[in-house]
Amino acid sequence: MKKTLKYLLLSAIMVAEISCMDYGPSAENDFNYYNDNGVFVVNEGNFMYGNASLSYYSPENKQAENEVFIRSNGIKLGDVAQSMTTHNGLGYIVVNNSGIIFVIDINTFKIVRTITGFISPRYVHFISDTKAYVTDLYGSKISIINPQTSKITGSIPINGHKSAEQMAQSGKYVFINCWSYDNKIFVIDSENDKIADSITVGIQPNSLVIDKNDKLWVLTDGGYQGNPYGHEIPALFCINISDFKIEKRFDFELNDSPSRLCINNSLDTLYFINKSVWRLDVSATGLPYSPVIPYNGTIYYGLGVSPRTSEIYVADAIDYVQNGKVYRYTPQAVCTDTIDAGISPSSFCFK
Repeated sequence: MKKTLKYLLLSAIMVAEISCMDYGPSAENDFNYYNDNGVFVVNEGNFMYGNASLSYYSPENKQAENEVFIRSNGIKLGDVAQSMTTHNGLGYIVVNNSGIIFVIDINTFKIVRTITGFISPRYVHFISDTKAYVTDLYGSKISIINPQTSKITGSIPINGHKSAEQMAQSGKYVFINCWSYDNKIFVIDSENDKIADSITVGIQPNSLVIDKNDKLWVLTDGGYQGNPYGHEIPALFCINISDFKIEKRFDFELNDSPSRLCINNSLDTLYFINKSVWRLDVSATGLPYSPVIPYNGTIYYGLGVSPRTSEIYVADAIDYVQNGKVYRYTPQAVCTDTIDAGISPSSFCFK
């Protein structure tokens, strides 16, 4: 614990002094992608190695740039890049083990500001221009931030639960999955920043989306053998947002490990990884029989579906040590490009 606190303190000091000291190991580059609808690839890197990175891919010309964060700012991204979200022309990169959110210009990749004060941040979700939620793996709370001032303005206690992860919103309600050793979906009233309700699903809900019918879909991984919280069959849940009741449950096999639930731009088709990549219409009455992108011996570690084109992006971690790959597919699952990425590419952010 002391080592962790010391690391976070040093990280905060480093960021605070960026403006007056040169920490860059290399010369800075100037990027200009103002007229480009690109895709950011968040590369986790290795835990405790500080080798997380950010890649940028231009679908129009099929060109990729790696290490764009360090090349633009002269400093490393940090330890374990978790996610990235865009809002009002800015990108919010959450660096989990460094406890920091870097805010960058999405066209130049330059740092605009930083947000600190977290233990282990995971995701950012915007309620308005002046309010956003930040979930935390170990914080036992949801932080409330003002993106314009980069300050934490409050928090929402999660009543003894360890962690909070992804977020999806319908109306005033924000749905948040508790993944680590848990089985709850919290329902947050974003008008008063309080927990309005909770929904019990399967063990370890890892991802969630809302479809065109205003139904909440939640994917659980079921834990693992020896898990102190339990081990059960993974499942995909469909929840009616109007009354928070489970309408459908689709069960996997016990040793399956489904993850990375996504949805297409028309909000009528789900995608997820379960060794292969699978596709499911939201009107389906059961899980699909065959994958849309079959397993080929590689490690499908990340998945993204473009909200503009419904193109599918699949991240290949290879062995979690060397630089990974990203495969770009049409909505019909035809591979159109292979992209070099960083170590452990895990998530995507679309401009």
